[in-house]
Amino acid sequence: MDRIFSLCLSSCYLLFSQPSDAYINDSLTPYEEIYPEIGYKTVEAAASDFERHFHHELKLPLRVPPISFTHHFGRFNDLDGDMNDFFEVTFINNQLPEHHYKITVRPIQFKLSSKKEYIVKTFGLKNGTTATYMEISGFNVLAFERGDWQYMLWIDNRVSNKVTPEVLVDIANSIDYTMQEDDRG
Repeated sequence: MDRIFSLCLSSCYLLFSQPSDAYINDSLTPYEEIYPEIGYKTVEAAASDFERHFHHELKLPLRVPPISFTHHFGRFNDLDGDMNDFFEVTFINNQLPEHHYKITVRPIQFKLSSKKEYIVKTFGLKNGTTATYMEISGFNVLAFERGDWQYMLWIDNRVSNKVTPEVLVDIANSIDYTMQEDDRG
């Protein structure tokens, strides 16, 4: 009975506090249960859905921020019409909630505009295009265009000492469009 009470108490602690290393290795973490319930799947499957929908190849960055992640999920948000459709990759750490990074991609013709009050700085990318660095709702965001897509790299601002704007620029520059670099850059 004490073991059951202890397990119940541990479960409550896990649900209502910061993640800890009390997860049992052979069981699913809440992320592995919850994310698929809200439409996330493997990055590869979600990217395939996105490419099939828009009939165009998607390239993702070859680099990730230099912080640890325990999970990554992808999702194609197929909403009413193409204007609000986008692809998302989320990287999370079940031990460190501030280790949260995501990539969103949408067609350029439906790109999001940058509000001036969010813009902190602009950077030149190695392909000659400009990236806009912003601070939005607890995230530092680098927005840029490559190929026919608008990319937005989102990193939790609590790790801004480790993931600087320059790190996000390096990640943006790691997208390999050598076979089909757009003519604008």
